[in-house]
Formats: sequence, structure tokens, C-alpha cells
Amino acid sequence: MKEAGQMQNLESAGAGRSVSTQTGSMTGQIPRLSKVNLFTLLSLWMELFPAVKAQRQKSQEKEEGKHGPLGDNEEMARTSTDKKQVKRTGLVVVKNTKIVGLHCSSEDLHAGKIALIKHGSRLKNCDLYFSRKPCSACLKMIVNAGVNRISYWPADPEISLLTEASSSEDAKLDAKAVERLKSNSRAHVCVLLQPLVCYMVQFVEETSYKCDFIQKIAKTLPDANVDFYSECKQERIKEYEMLFLVSNEEMHKQILMTIGLENLCENPYFSNLRQNMKDLILLLATVASSVPNFKHYGFYCGNTEQINEIHNQSLPQEIARHCMVQARLLAYRTEDHKTGVGAVIWAEGKSRSCDGTGAMYFIGCGYNAFPVGSEYADFPHMDDKQKDREIRKFRYIVHAEQNALTFRCQEIKPEERTMIFVTKCPCDECVPLIKGAGIKQIYAGDVDVGKKKADISYMRFGELEGVSKFTWQLNPSGTCVHEHNEPESKENGVLRPLPSGEEQHQNKKLCLGNH
Repeated sequence: MKEAGQMQNLESAGAGRSVSTQTGSMTGQIPRLSKVNLFTLLSLWMELFPAVKAQRQKSQEKEEGKHGPLGDNEEMARTSTDKKQVKRTGLVVVKNTKIVGLHCSSEDLHAGKIALIKHGSRLKNCDLYFSRKPCSACLKMIVNAGVNRISYWPADPEISLLTEASSSEDAKLDAKAVERLKSNSRAHVCVLLQPLVCYMVQFVEETSYKCDFIQKIAKTLPDANVDFYSECKQERIKEYEMLFLVSNEEMHKQILMTIGLENLCENPYFSNLRQNMKDLILLLATVASSVPNFKHYGFYCGNTEQINEIHNQSLPQEIARHCMVQARLLAYRTEDHKTGVGAVIWAEGKSRSCDGTGAMYFIGCGYNAFPVGSEYADFPHMDDKQKDREIRKFRYIVHAEQNALTFRCQEIKPEERTMIFVTKCPCDECVPLIKGAGIKQIYAGDVDVGKKKADISYMRFGELEGVSKFTWQLNPSGTCVHEHNEPESKENGVLRPLPSGEEQHQNKKLCLGNH
């Protein structure tokens, strides 16, 4: 019962660590996402990274007034039968508990092969988190690179065992080859899933519901009378469960046995595994819904004089939203009892790379926390309600943007377009750091812009020059945006138009009354 025993140990360990500080030793007052679960969720989310080529084509079509019959990913929808057997896969590369790479499969290369190309021998001693169990071709190369640990989501593997194309025996033969590589490898190939701490799902639901992006919509549409957020969340749950779970329990057991997890097929291990997976999918859907694809909302430049100039340089809205959800997930590692903030930095190279992210590549990420190595009682945790300013937290918390810059895994190149995604408006302490680092674009909410609070102010963001600012708002150009009006479903990263019966919700407004 080796795998089952590992799951038990991980569950008990995860419950103790998921409320920890950067050093893994804190017991806080709010639930926190464990690092293992954060990396797992990010790998699932990276599988859903929008196809860059299709997004660029879509932006061009909007200007020309053309729309392809299959929406965003027309080219991906035309993939051959043999390619459909290979599932798109997300990957998070971690070194010394810090994220150093976010990748997803491209049309030509699997995620594991992309990691090898991008990182090479630097993969040695890294931990890799896959959204699906990698194929033998990927596994042999990353094991050969000397990785420390390979974790994967225990559902349909990269070489699908569910599709019709897998009826040939090739998928089963590949699964056997993967098991042999695993058995004779120094790398630890395993399932790392930890149960969420008590009240974690409830906490994520409440904070997602109250986040800047949802509240901005509510403020702009005060007469709204339909709970669009909850409806959007339910749709995302159904979508992600279809993609990341195996609905039929017996079929799930067959897959687990084929990929070497037969010991997890017995209860209570099997029921616990499926519940942990469902909880994580619920959390991912909830966070994804907090940056909704709603009407004409998106990340736009508020300066009307710069709209035409900046438009060609801005990211497609689907990619901007995807990166912001990455930051939202990071925010649940916060050590601030009051406000969780996440930040992620991406850059766009001069040409499209082999990665499924296109020309974009990961620079760094962070969340607000106390200095590395600190213990829970080392610093004050009080906010501005505490009259004694000496025991307030603001002088000691390292902001999300600061951590993202400090622990970046690549240098920021002045000739490239580098962008930072922050879940809240950058404060006056961070704005000059962002500009000084050479970041060209900021994507953020603007709820706090121009405000001056007791210990922190947001005056500089509005006055910032030399950096393009894209804030969450209604499209200022007033043009009809195709992606907001034609609902689509996504299957393994491929967007497809929804049936006409499911289009009705697009005409509904948001209501934040009863949640």
C-alpha cells in the first residue's frame, strides 16, 4: 500500500503546513493554500492557457469584422485524430520551493519537452508539477536531467486512456513504459494532493466574491438583478470537472490501475482522492470566476488619447485574464490576515517560442508575506485599527510585487515587453520599483487608485508615466467585443461555441445581493 500510505502522510503533513509562513512554521488565523496545492492548481490552470496565435488572429478579426466559425481556437479544433489522443498539459517547474517556470503544451511539443528546452540542465533537483501524468518520451528526458520529484494530477494521463483513439494499445503500452521508467529512476514520481484546510473553500468563495474585479462590475451596474457571478462559477465547475475529473468511478479506477496507482483504488483512499480532487476543482473554478468574461469588461487603458496607440501592444483579454487568475491563486498564500495580494511577471519575446504560451515567458511571481525565515511571532500583525503605530504590520510585510521582483528567475530585458499582473492597485512603495525594474505594462484593479489610507497610499499609480496601465473596466472605446458576446466552452484547452440554449446568461446582469 505504498501509494496509499504516501497519500495518508501527505494529507496529515498538508494539514499542518497549509497555514504556514514562507518558512512553513506558522499557524495563522486565516486558511492558507499549501504550496503543493498551489503548484497543482497552477499546473491545471496552465493547461487552459489560451492559444496565443488564435488570440492574435481573433484580435485582428475583430478589427476587420470577421469571425471564424469555431471562435478562438479554430486551428486547434482541426487537429488530427492522433493528436487528440495527446492531451494538452500544464506544467509548473519549482526549484527550492520557488516557481521558476510556467509552461503548457504546444501543437508540436509536450510540456515536458518544452521544460527541457527552456531549462536544460537547470532542471536538476527541481520539482515538476504536471496537470497530467507525462508520457514516456517526456519522462525519460526529464528524469535524465536529474529532477528531484515529479508530481501529476491522477486522472486521464497525457497519452489519453479515455479517447477513442486510445483503443489501439499504444496508450497502455506507453503507460507501462512510464511505470518502468518510474521504477528504475532516482526521481520520485508520485501524486501530491493535500486536503484543503478547514474553511478554505468558504474563504476562497467569500474573498473571490468581494475581490476588486467583481466589486467593480457591481459598482458600475447598480441595477443588476441576476447573480451572474454564481452562475459563472457553476459553469466553470462543470467545465473543469469534465476536463480534469473522470466522472465514472469504475473508469477512474481502471485508469489508476493502468498508470500504477492500483493501491488508491480501495476505499477509503479512493473516495478521499476523488473528494480532494473535487475540492481543488471547486477552488480553481471559484478563483477563475473572480476575473469573469463578462460583457465588455476587461483590462483597458483608461487614457482615451493612448487607446489607439497602446491597442496593438496590449494583450488579448483572454490572456490578460488568465495571468490575473494566476496572481489570484498566489494571493491565497498570503501571510497578511487582512488582504491577500498576488503578483506575476511575464515578458514577451521578439518571436514565438516552442512553448504553448507563444512568445510569452515567465519571469517571476510572489505574494505579500513577512521576510523569508521569519517566525509567526517575530513581527506585528496588527492593521491600521491598532492605535499604536509601532505594532502595526505595514513596515514588515514584503509586498507581492516586491517578492515577484526579488525572486524572479530571469532578468528583465529592456528591449522586450515585460508586464506585471497584480490583484490590487500597486501602492506608492511599489510603483517606483515596478518602473525602475523596466516593466513596461501593469495590469491591475483600480478600486484604490488615488486613495490615501492610514499606513498605505495609492497616489502614484494614477500619476505614473512611462509605463502603460491596463485596469479592470468597461471597454472605453465602446465597441462590441466578440469574445464577450459569443459564449464558448473549452475542452482540453480548445474553445468551442456553446449551444444556443446556453447563450441566455450572457444577457443577464450581475447581482451581488444573495450569495
